[in-house]
Amino acid sequence: MPFRGAAMISKTGIHALRALAALARVSNGDYAGAADIAKTTGAPRNYLGKLLKTLSHAGLVESQKGKGGGFRLARDPGDMTLLDVMEPVAHVSRWNACFLGRTTCSDAAPCSLHARWGKARDAYFQFLKETTVADLAAQFVPDSHPIATEKE
Repeated sequence: MPFRGAAMISKTGIHALRALAALARVSNGDYAGAADIAKTTGAPRNYLGKLLKTLSHAGLVESQKGKGGGFRLARDPGDMTLLDVMEPVAHVSRWNACFLGRTTCSDAAPCSLHARWGKARDAYFQFLKETTVADLAAQFVPDSHPIATEKE
């Protein structure tokens, strides 16, 4: 059985990143409709609409109703990091917790994985802080394939 891969982020996070990468490729700050974004990214349209609303509340996208309306990025994609995107949809700051779930884990009273988890977590956060939506959009290929699930 071939390896299908597993995502390190939630489906919501993947859809958010795909949507913003697609919006970053829209020229001249034009608006793109949710149906077009859904088709480009493979996200379910209704789900994407709710996700874009969340991203709008986070200040990442703007919306306009009516003819010629839709969604567009609220700021330059080069100034928008993956951490900016992931926090409102996946709450990645919660990853600061103990890997083993201990409530008392700290530098002063570490669990058995504290130092190793801290290094891995810090490297992951550094990646999210250094990588921008512009970086993602530069390599973005429209994808209408569904995101793999654990059952596949």
